[in-house]
Amino acid sequence: MQVHVRLFAGLRERAGTESVDLELPAGASVGDAIARLSEITGGTRVVMAVNQEYADAAVTLTAGDELALIPPVSGGSVDQLHTRITDEPLSLDALVERVRDPRAGAVVTFLGVTRDVDVLEYEAYVEMAERKLAEIVAAAVERHGLCAAAAEHRIGTVPLSEASVAIAVSAPHRDEAYRGAREIIDEIKAQAPIWKKEEGEWVRGTTPETPPQPSA
Repeated sequence: MQVHVRLFAGLRERAGTESVDLELPAGASVGDAIARLSEITGGTRVVMAVNQEYADAAVTLTAGDELALIPPVSGGSVDQLHTRITDEPLSLDALVERVRDPRAGAVVTFLGVTRDVDVLEYEAYVEMAERKLAEIVAAAVERHGLCAAAAEHRIGTVPLSEASVAIAVSAPHRDEAYRGAREIIDEIKAQAPIWKKEEGEWVRGTTPETPPQPSA
C-alpha cells in the first residue's frame, strides 16, 4: 500500500523535498513508516500526524493515508470564533471588530512580534494548523465563558516589529478575558504545527502531546 508522507521545516530541508510517497506492507504502523524514513529523521524526535490528527507509533496505516512528520513546534467556525493562517500582515483592529459583542465588558488582545532580528521566517502544516487553531479557540470560549475569540498566525517572512500572531477575546468580565487570551496563545505555541526560523536556524520548540490510544 502507498502512504503520502509530508515533511516540514528542518526535515523538509534535509530530505530536499516537501513530501514522499512510501510503499508499505498492509497493516503497517506509523512506527514502521518512521523506521523506513530514518535517513530523513536522522535521530530527531518527531511528532506524527495521520490525516491531520496527532498519532503515536502504534497507529495502523491504511492505503492513501497522509502521514506528517512534525519537528517540535516553536504556532470554518461558529459566529463567535475566527481563526486563520495567512501570509498577509495581521490586523489587530480587524480582530477586535470580530469579537465585539454587546454582552462583553472586556476585550483583551495579544500581539507576538518580531524582535532583535531583521526578519523571522515561519512555516506551517497549514491544513492541520488551521484545525488546531479552531480547536484551541473553541475550547477557550467554552472553558472561560468568552463572548467571542479570534486568532491568526502569519507564515512566511515577518519583518522586525511586525506581528506573527494576533489574538483578541471578549468576555463579560476582565478575568475571563485575560485567562482566555493567555490559554489561546499558550496552546498555539504548544500544539499548532508552526515553526520559526531565526538567522538561518530553526528555533527549538515544544513537542505536542499525542492523544492516548485505546487499549486492544
